[in-house]
Amino acid sequence: MELTDKRLLVTGGAGLIGTALTRRLVADNEVRVVDDLSNGIRDAVPEAATFVDGDLTDPDVVADVLTSDLDAVFHLAADKYVDADRPREQFEVNEAMTYNVLERMDEVGVDNVLFTSSSTVYGEAPRPTPEDYAPLEPISEYGAAKLAEEGLLSVYANTRGFTVWNVRFANIVGPRYGAGVVPDFVYKLRENPDSLTILGDGRQEKSYMYLADCIDAMCHVVEHTDGGMNTYNLGTRTTTSVTRIADIVSDEMGLDPEYEYTGGDRGWDGDVPKMRLSIEKLSALGWEPSYASDETIRQGVRDLLDSPENEPHLR
Repeated sequence: MELTDKRLLVTGGAGLIGTALTRRLVADNEVRVVDDLSNGIRDAVPEAATFVDGDLTDPDVVADVLTSDLDAVFHLAADKYVDADRPREQFEVNEAMTYNVLERMDEVGVDNVLFTSSSTVYGEAPRPTPEDYAPLEPISEYGAAKLAEEGLLSVYANTRGFTVWNVRFANIVGPRYGAGVVPDFVYKLRENPDSLTILGDGRQEKSYMYLADCIDAMCHVVEHTDGGMNTYNLGTRTTTSVTRIADIVSDEMGLDPEYEYTGGDRGWDGDVPKMRLSIEKLSALGWEPSYASDETIRQGVRDLLDSPENEPHLR
């Protein structure tokens, strides 16, 4: 589907990825954004987009924002904490939002949807992990919810004729983001430049993708595939360890702290210690990332250091 002169709905459009996607889309399309602002910032939404403050677990809100004149829905809204304090509530909220969106789309005849899934659906899989790897065995409720939501999307693709773009993200890093290992290290070192506590043993190793690359890849998948269930990994060909991230952050801040490790092979229950997605399928579609994983981390640190300390950050 060409992303030009379309009417589009972006759910979760006030978050890190949602605002960047909306900025990309409003240049050539009419864009409506809905967000309950639990993970986002209203002022970060481009003025050219129509904004609705609403909770997608409420069917009435979904009915108001998802109308028959839309050409596609970009469904990004989610409770995003992998180590959530209330995992059952998180699972139920994410499931409810996606089911409400799909039911309403079917009701009004809108049949194009992009869904932002996650590498967490694979669990602790061999690396690099291709899209057709099986069995999918997530180890967190967040990953389990994403996998269940993918199942719902598959139902609508195979029985209602929907076109689904299901993109599974690596770790996304970008300007003004306030969650994740990079901002965590920056904030810790601002408080104590001499010592840095690192969760786990520091050997956790994952793929990090720069936000601009993520948005470009999402749009590329939409514009170059059609019909049925289209599942693509979005990531880089390289990985970065947690200790290497600490080194990059320290270097960019001009510091030489002592590292203190909490121990164990992962940062928290449900954390996948090593992850690298295969992007061969995406590459065959004609797209490659501009930033390797280390370069993504370094640029992300620079973005954070260049932003005012009192500037609100997105998750």
